[in-house]
Amino acid sequence: MPRQILDHKNIHPAVQSTVADNHADIVAEVQLAISNNKVVIVGMAQNPAPKRARKVLDELGVEHAYLEYGNYFSLWRRRNALKMWSGWPSFPMIFVNGVLIGGSSDMRALIASGEFTALLK
Repeated sequence: MPRQILDHKNIHPAVQSTVADNHADIVAEVQLAISNNKVVIVGMAQNPAPKRARKVLDELGVEHAYLEYGNYFSLWRRRNALKMWSGWPSFPMIFVNGVLIGGSSDMRALIASGEFTALLK
């Protein structure tokens, strides 16, 4: 099911570059990490969920890249660009072989069902 996104024709030409370039560097950095790593966790400091996800992967011996952007008090605008890009509303954002699988609890559910192992292949 595709998610709703404002159609390009409904963005005035005077602001199109602002929309297109809004923190594009952070999105490009995450995209590069996703293309270079099987598993990527995008998180933020002070949030226990990314820490839990990393701990589970470490216990399973699954190599992963971790990108951290700010905390509850900083860089929220930059993190917002990632939320708008991915459509995922919270952190962590976990990607396996380029596919967003959700957050920490979503990953643990996939591990419990055995599907996580299949996604790694």
